[in-house]
Amino acid sequence: MSITLEQARVVVDGALSKARDLELKPVSVVVLDDRGSLVAAASEDGVSAMRARIAHGKANAAIQLGMGTRALMNRAEQQAYFIQAMNGLAGGELVPVPGGVLLRDGSGELLGAVGTSGDTSDNDEAAALGGVEAAGLTAETG
Repeated sequence: MSITLEQARVVVDGALSKARDLELKPVSVVVLDDRGSLVAAASEDGVSAMRARIAHGKANAAIQLGMGTRALMNRAEQQAYFIQAMNGLAGGELVPVPGGVLLRDGSGELLGAVGTSGDTSDNDEAAALGGVEAAGLTAETG
């Protein structure tokens, strides 16, 4: 099963809304399905040029390695060479810092991942979690 376009749009809108509630810098939000394919994305006015690519890299890291990017950052601190090798295999398209969250339905089925970038990594993750909550899904950060 995979996230639907409707669900992905709710995640994106919810993450953007949470970012505004928290008064974050402008953010980009990317939702990938369970295969890592793009389903929905949006960038706020004024967001810096690389943020959409960073958000994609966070979501991609979560979906490709099967864990939220907070857990990947912790793993990178313990096994830097392993994470560096995985990023090499992925063509440099993994960003293992908080802000990438796995999306699961109520039964625990993996639907995809969301990545957010624009503010600090912790704030990016908070915005992503706002999107997950808005869609009534379950987040996996670690």
